[in-house]
Amino acid sequence: MGRLSRAAGLARSLALYHGIPFRARRLARLYAPFLAPGALAFDVGAHAGNRVRAFRRLGARVVAVEPQPDFVRLLRALYGRDRAVAIVAAAVGAVPGEAQLLVSERTPTVTTLSSEWARRVAADPSFRGVSWQPGTRVPVTTLDELVAAHGRPDFVKLDVEGAEAAALAGLSAAVPALSFEYLAAAREVALACVDRLAALGPYEFNWSAGERQRLAAARWLEPDAIRAVLRGLAAGSGDVYARLGT
Repeated sequence: MGRLSRAAGLARSLALYHGIPFRARRLARLYAPFLAPGALAFDVGAHAGNRVRAFRRLGARVVAVEPQPDFVRLLRALYGRDRAVAIVAAAVGAVPGEAQLLVSERTPTVTTLSSEWARRVAADPSFRGVSWQPGTRVPVTTLDELVAAHGRPDFVKLDVEGAEAAALAGLSAAVPALSFEYLAAAREVALACVDRLAALGPYEFNWSAGERQRLAAARWLEPDAIRAVLRGLAAGSGDVYARLGT
């Protein structure tokens, strides 16, 4: 049953991220202001690789970071021959080392390193029926190590299911732009990300709700304003975008 559930989860991810018409085009429009041709993007939590596809559509070089072995194999099948894509089989955290994944076989999109995050979101209605089991141990790298190995990125996408703040704790210098996932049921993670970025540099913020692939605010917001947005969320998820102010 475990293998069947995992296969079903992989198929669901492929259909969700690669099977929706025009999604890649919408994503490319969203990321175009951050990535000129030849720019460098880090896709941290690359999963099934739909963001890699969008970044490559814009002509960017990509470092795709993914800890789940099944998705590493998928990424290598999709992009292994593309010299502009480097695939790193690891999780990203505050310090280098090794950690155990908490795996959701049927919904691998919510596999996480954070037991606290899993506990918090399990009570949210959108996670009804989701459960986690101890999975494989995986290597953990840091954003600083990735920068040292591949260069300073122009954009970093963080989608690591509750480990976003830990990942940013492993970044010691500001990067031009990045995004991180928010979830109303665990908004303290997103708030911690805002705090970390505000400490690193003069960032301004925006957000995109759900899978709309467009920014919600007409103007970029100061840290206190995006904190107010996050605290006011009744439900739902999406991504916060941050860029260094001019």
